[in-house]
Order: sequence, then C-alpha cells, then structure tokens
Amino acid sequence: MKTKNQIIFDGECNLCNGVVGWLLKFAPKQYFEFIPFQSPKGQQILLKIGKSTEQLDTVILIDPDGYHTHSDGFLRIVSKIPRWQRVAALLAFIPRMFRDYVYRTASRNRVRWFGKSKTCTINLQRP
Repeated sequence: MKTKNQIIFDGECNLCNGVVGWLLKFAPKQYFEFIPFQSPKGQQILLKIGKSTEQLDTVILIDPDGYHTHSDGFLRIVSKIPRWQRVAALLAFIPRMFRDYVYRTASRNRVRWFGKSKTCTINLQRP
C-alpha cells in the first residue's frame, strides 16, 4: 500500500478547516492523511521534525521528498490535485519571497479574519 501524504494543520482555525474541507472534496480519495497539530499524532510528528508543538504558523506537507511549509507546502498540496495542477504551476512562477510574504500575512491574521472553531473538519467526517 502506498503511504499517504500527511498534512499537519491547525484543527481550531476556520480557514485551515475550510481548506481541509475543500481538499476532502477535490483531492484524490485516500491521497492525503489530515492530522490536526493539536492531536497526539500531530504533536508526535512535530517533535520528530523539530517544530514547535505550542502553535502552528504554517500547514506542513510530509511527502516522500520530506516536509514542506508555507507557500511551497501549499503549492505542493495543490499540485497533487489533478484539476488544480496548472494553477499550482502558474503560482510557482511567483517568487517565493512574495508568495511567503502573502502566506505569512494570512497565517498571522487567519484567526482574526476567519475565527476559531471548537470542532475540526476531519472529526466531523463520516467513515
């Protein structure tokens, strides 16, 4: 069985939950494993890769090539969705410095702009 790409995300962030919901709808089935950083598994993975377990300021994609964060991580995730591969390829032409500036601005303000949730998208999924 092929190992799933893991996505570590903030399970209390409405923006993050919205993106995960979108991925659940459009990504190939069983391609990603979604892991809230607040979960025991999320905490264990963060410790293993040397990231903070207190807060998460970026989505983290873990794939066969390693782990990827910020705009590079997000573009790698989007590039794995057949209908969105061209969009990801076009966005990759934007210099990383600018992409990461936009990403970090959204990340810093995500709770203020979109709010916080007491439930996580993946906990609401039916088996």
